[in-house]
Parts: sequence; C-alpha cells; structure tokens
Amino acid sequence: MAGMGKRMRPHTLTVPKPLIKVAGKTIVRRLVEEIAKVSAEEIEEIAFIIGDFGQEVEKELIGIAENLGAKGSIYYQTEALGTAHAIYMAEKSLSGNVIVAFADTIFKADFTLEKNIDSVIWVQKVEDPSAFGVVKMDNNKNITDFVEKPKEFVSDLAIIGIYYFKDGDNLREELKYIIDNDLRENGEYQLTNVLENMKNKGLIFKPGEVKEWMDCGNKNATVHTNQRVLEYHRNDNLKGESINNINSVVIEPCYIGDNVLIENSIIGPHVSIGSGSVVKSSVITNSIIQEDANLQNVILDNSMLGTSTYVYKQKSELNLSDFSGVEANI
Repeated sequence: MAGMGKRMRPHTLTVPKPLIKVAGKTIVRRLVEEIAKVSAEEIEEIAFIIGDFGQEVEKELIGIAENLGAKGSIYYQTEALGTAHAIYMAEKSLSGNVIVAFADTIFKADFTLEKNIDSVIWVQKVEDPSAFGVVKMDNNKNITDFVEKPKEFVSDLAIIGIYYFKDGDNLREELKYIIDNDLRENGEYQLTNVLENMKNKGLIFKPGEVKEWMDCGNKNATVHTNQRVLEYHRNDNLKGESINNINSVVIEPCYIGDNVLIENSIIGPHVSIGSGSVVKSSVITNSIIQEDANLQNVILDNSMLGTSTYVYKQKSELNLSDFSGVEANI
C-alpha cells in the first residue's frame, strides 16, 4: 500500500488510495475480505506495507485485520524501490502460507485456494494485454513465462496483483537475494524477476482465474467499480441508520450511510452516499459521494466527491477532493 496513488489525485492528497471507500467500505477492506473467502481457512496475520500515513490510518488497518480474527502488522516502505522491495519490508511476516496482494484492486472469484500448490498467480482475461503483465501456460496449465506489457500477443491472461506462495520463507530468501545482489530493472527491484528465478528453480506456478477484476486506479475506474460492487450486493441491506428521506426516490442498487438527509431528489442507480451527507433538490446517478458532503440543486453523473465537499447549483461531471467545493449557476 506504500504507493502515492498519483493516478487517483486529488483524492489521494488526503487519503491513501486503498482507504478510499467504494460502496461504503474501503478498497483494502473489500480486498482482504475477498481473499479471506478464497483462502478457506483462518487467516493468522495481515501485514500492511505502507508509507507515512499517520497513526489514524494505521489504527484503521489494524482494525481491518482484527475484524477477521487476525493479528495486524504494519511495515513501512520509505523509498519507492519496486514491488519486490516493498514486499521484503514485511520479511518478518513472510513465513508459511503467504498471500501477497497489491491493494488497489477488488476481485470476485468462485474458486477455493489449494494449499498443496507451490504458487498461484491470480489472472483474468483482458482485451488489451499490452497494458499488463501477462502469463503464458503449457498444456498442463502450468505457468511457463511472465511477460511484462507484451508488444506482440503472447497471452490475454493479465496478472491482477494477487499471489499465493506455499513457502513464505522461500519467497523471503528469493527477495533477499535480488536485493542483496542489487538486481534491479529500470532502477527498481521487481517481483516478476523473483517469480522468474523461482520458476527456473522448479517451482510450479498455477493460474487462479477470477470471475471479475475491478480496478481502482483512477476516478472513472473507481466509479465503475462502485457500480459493479453495488450490483454484486444488490440483495444486501446497503442502507444505514437514521436516513431521512423526504419526498425523494432512490433507484437501486445504492449505498446510503448513516444519518443521511435526502430531500426532493432522485438518487441512483449506482450511487454511494457516505454518512452525514445532505442532498437536496438534486439528481445523482452513477457516482461516489463520501462522508459529510452537502449537495444542493445539482445534477451529477460519473462523479466522485470526497469527504466534506459541497456542490451548489451545478450540472456536470465532477471529481472533487476532500474539503473542497464548487458553486455555479445551472
């Protein structure tokens, strides 16, 4: 989680990207919960590798682990030296069965992880593999090659950033090897190089194909992910307590947090509204609105508004950071 989240600015100026909420839950919490489902056993520890995010963020992360009955640990990557370097920062937790995940994605899967396999790399078919790292497989569905952003077609199975290793101690030693020997690529220590070394030593890598991979890399992708998550939870109760709905229509699926006032408005479909927000005389579709926002006389679609934002008399697509606002005549 140590990245700066530049593609998600302005939202990541005040909140680390994995702690941005989608349908009422943070990205990292949704990711951890999905991993817990496919692991099919009790998780002992969740280690979060972060930058200098502050004590409140660390407390929230520890709470995510404890809610799943696991120990929470915090490690720091203070210098951006690549994916392998980031993982190695948590060397004290790399033992036994280990799952590594990059916390800017959400997935849905209907398989159960098999513990006896050396390693599993989560993948999904994509239309344009040239934008991703991809894997090649043999006839036994063993992964034979890792190819980073291929210019010519070699595979359409993109690596989504989630990995299982049966032997975490071995992973730790392989990470240590490339760092101790300063084996960099484009100035950074890359996990793909570690995987290639492990494969060349005889480890068997299997693909774990997910049903859907939902990106949270930028505003448009995150709004779309919010839509998909709401659809997956359409039949769940996504409404908080003390919602005051006055002369308004909510078109499902929507998430509405606690103590929200909606007056003379049409909300939905695919809208998330954070706790304590006020929406009056407005029409909002396909958007994310975080906590304590104030919207009056607005028409919004495909928008993402941070915490404590205000929007008055506006008809547009918006992308506002926390504690900011806009007012104009329609």
